[in-house]
Amino acid sequence: MTLTANKTKQSLTFEEFITQLPDEEGRYELVDGEIIRLLPTRKHNNVAEFIADSFKAEVRRLELDYRVSSQIVIKTLTSEAQAQGRHPDVSVVNRSIWDSNLSAYTALLEPLQLAVEIVSTNWEDDYIDKVDEYQRLGIVEYWIVDYLVIASRNYLGNPKVPTIFVYLLDEVGNYQFTAYQGTQKIVSRTFSELVLTVEQILAA
Repeated sequence: MTLTANKTKQSLTFEEFITQLPDEEGRYELVDGEIIRLLPTRKHNNVAEFIADSFKAEVRRLELDYRVSSQIVIKTLTSEAQAQGRHPDVSVVNRSIWDSNLSAYTALLEPLQLAVEIVSTNWEDDYIDKVDEYQRLGIVEYWIVDYLVIASRNYLGNPKVPTIFVYLLDEVGNYQFTAYQGTQKIVSRTFSELVLTVEQILAA
């Protein structure tokens, strides 16, 4: 995924970011007061759509009270209390939160149930910054999908292999993670009956 900075004259607030989102193709995030354009590759989109479709199938099958979307922007805070605008590749939100204000834009201030980020060249954002921000916001479950094997060996081991990390909030609000590889079945707190392996996702 390619990132380009859309330079602004001054540091934007989250509210200004939402009202100034460009119309051009791509996804956008507010990072350190600047609008950043995210341009995913076709493979990146394939992986995200496969995961979203898998989640949607579980929602329909079990009649769960969730909405699955790739269009949701969320407001997060850094450790310095700076507002960021994040756009996960896949978002799962409680339908009651979504339906509470249907006339609003797709930006949310409430925590998602589950966020998925597909790792690209800016992998530190997903592994470091977003882990911190999503934990602080209270997102219950966070997936990092590193199909490109792009993160450091500190995360992926040696030799590096494609890995999906599932972060879950513990009882005191801190993330604990499990790494999944190959034919391992991914265990999700949100979708407890989900049958999905890393290999299936990579095949997307």
